[in-house]
Amino acid sequence: VQLQASGGGLVQVGGSLRLSCVASGRTFKTFVMGWFRQAPGKEREFVCAIKWSGGTTYYRDSVKGRFTISRDNAKNTVYLQMNSLKPEDTAVYYCAASNDVVIRTTARPYDYWGQGTQVTVSS
Repeated sequence: VQLQASGGGLVQVGGSLRLSCVASGRTFKTFVMGWFRQAPGKEREFVCAIKWSGGTTYYRDSVKGRFTISRDNAKNTVYLQMNSLKPEDTAVYYCAASNDVVIRTTARPYDYWGQGTQVTVSS
């Protein structure tokens, strides 16, 4: 499975961005798509995830109500709509795919990773 993330950029506080992650290859082996982020000097952290089937989602508390994850199964694409962005959202954002049937909030269960896209929120 190959993952290609895009959509990052520079945005002002309160602005919006939409990230995309296109999955290719043996995508039928994956059940969950997730977004993680890593800020300079910090550990990679879970942001949110969605199941391909049924669309169950899960978010970290700090992004609830601001971020929305969605998927387009026909396009093998997962989106992350980010609204009301804050400086603390600044990070490299990674999409990841897991063969697990449940959503996990740690990085280890995710088998495939995209290359990352930079999101910078300026104050």
